[in-house]
Amino acid sequence: MADGSSPITAEFISDVKAALGEKGWSEDPNEIDPHLQDWRGNYKGYSGLLLKPANTEEVSEVLKLCSRHSVPITPQGGNTGLVNGGIAHGEAVLSLTRLNSIRSVDPLNNSIVVDAGCILTNVHDAARDADRFFPLSLGSQGTATIGGLISTNAGGVAVLRYGMMRDLLLGLEVVTADGQIWNGLRGLRKDNTGYDLKHLFAGAEGTLGVVTAACLKLFPVPQTATAWLTLESVEGAVKLLSFLRDRAGDTITSFELMRREGVELTCEEIENCRDPLPSESPWRILVEISLADEGQARASLETALEGAFEEGLVSDGAIASSLSQAEDFWTIRESLPLVKRSFLNSVNHDVSVPVSRIAEFIEKSEDRLKRDFGDIEIFVFGHLGDGNLHYAVAEPADTGNPVVRKQAEAITNTVHAIVTDFNGSISAEHGIGLLKRHELPDHKSEIELQMMRSIKAALDPKNILNPGRIFKLS
Repeated sequence: MADGSSPITAEFISDVKAALGEKGWSEDPNEIDPHLQDWRGNYKGYSGLLLKPANTEEVSEVLKLCSRHSVPITPQGGNTGLVNGGIAHGEAVLSLTRLNSIRSVDPLNNSIVVDAGCILTNVHDAARDADRFFPLSLGSQGTATIGGLISTNAGGVAVLRYGMMRDLLLGLEVVTADGQIWNGLRGLRKDNTGYDLKHLFAGAEGTLGVVTAACLKLFPVPQTATAWLTLESVEGAVKLLSFLRDRAGDTITSFELMRREGVELTCEEIENCRDPLPSESPWRILVEISLADEGQARASLETALEGAFEEGLVSDGAIASSLSQAEDFWTIRESLPLVKRSFLNSVNHDVSVPVSRIAEFIEKSEDRLKRDFGDIEIFVFGHLGDGNLHYAVAEPADTGNPVVRKQAEAITNTVHAIVTDFNGSISAEHGIGLLKRHELPDHKSEIELQMMRSIKAALDPKNILNPGRIFKLS
């Protein structure tokens, strides 16, 4: 639909209005428009129809009609995606935000069943009310919905201990392309009765079915100890991670890497913000340990860090003395993506490489980029514990070097080529969408692409579910 045409017919509109009632649809451009632009303002779509089903049955009716009339839809949750995967480009917008109920909480089974339109923060609150903990945490948690987080297989800052969104799924409820409802909300930890279908939809970006509800894992409420560290090198940070894991095991929840310049810029931009340990050391680490008892968590972190100091792995460090101080540490880390956006021109990447090769990757990519593109700034931070880096190439504010805006595609191609050389991924946690679709054949084997297309064709033969995202069928 790149020509601006729309497949939405008058007959379809009439039928879907009758199925959803007056609250379930809109043709008002003022209401539709916020759904057609991503939160960063990078992508602008178009659509003449917004669908707002109130429950799973209404989603089913919508998809039956879409199948009958061959009308494509773009499922959308909180619209916090970063790869132009949830913005309609001629398709009808299927907003799931009215499906926002906490269906049930089972503390004894350590599970919670929620609608796809539930905001992540509300899931956190519901778990807390039951004296339980849902571990997925990220910067957009006040807006992002569970369905979107599943469809993009979101990561966040606690992947090191708890895994990605896929790892937190016990079951799903999904509406298929022809409108059938699959209820897989069983809450089981063990179920070897054939294919584990729920994992098909985690990371599928709405191309295989519409997730309407999920059964998620809960955990006992952890007590944490948080430290801010300074280090001389990324290689040292990788060694430190290994050292701490040898001594603290999987109690390490987060291990976040930040460059000194990024921290300094963040503290300049954020009110009442300061580097907890200002120094010339080029790198900062935020590490968090979680245990059942706060005193045990702090003692474990103290013991592990004492050993790290003795081994010369840490330049300096401070363990948060209070919850407030720990929150101050995290404010700096969580503000880094927002401050990164303040660069006038930057090219952003979401990549991963094996943890053991992160230092080599950063060194090689920086050398190559500065050699090929001259005076640029490298803004890098991320989840070192799971190999995921947020990697921005920016124009220095004081030079006016236009190379980034003129050669953005070449810069991205260079970064991604190096990632591939390191057996990494060009999308660690944000997906492919439309943004990276053209690159996927360069980073996936033909057999991988063939299998993905076969799955898409089997589950969505009319290609009505978020068509064109991830890959083209032909």
